[in-house]
Amino acid sequence: MKAEDLFHMGIVSDDPSATREQLTALLGYEWGPAIGGPTAVTLPSGEVTLEFGCSYSVSVPRLEVVAAIPGTLWEPVAGSGIHHLGYWSDDIGADTAELVRGGYVVEATRSAGGLPFFAFLRGDNGIRMELVTRAAEPMMQPCWAAQS
Repeated sequence: MKAEDLFHMGIVSDDPSATREQLTALLGYEWGPAIGGPTAVTLPSGEVTLEFGCSYSVSVPRLEVVAAIPGTLWEPVAGSGIHHLGYWSDDIGADTAELVRGGYVVEATRSAGGLPFFAFLRGDNGIRMELVTRAAEPMMQPCWAAQS
């Protein structure tokens, strides 16, 4: 992982629409389409299917506004508001192992087609990282395309 692999900062909100509207009004952010749906993830307690919803900014630095999912790690963060830093990963397994060696704990993972798709890890410093396979970049690019 490298600093230049950072591709978004995630914000979890109880009211994603209001959050986007405020960021647009205050900072001029523009937004791509809302995406989401039922998503199977593996938590420390086992596999569950959660209803995800999010949208990415077209504007950079890129933000992701995620709809809160009560009772999960996807709840709003008191204080900073930044929920996670999202990084592209060429090898999620190796990058996860490196973060674990550095004191991070795996909070959630998702596989697609038998391959790791994303992993969420949290450090004892409070920083949460999301590793996303770089192979997903082409299919995710429409998420931050301007809507007509």
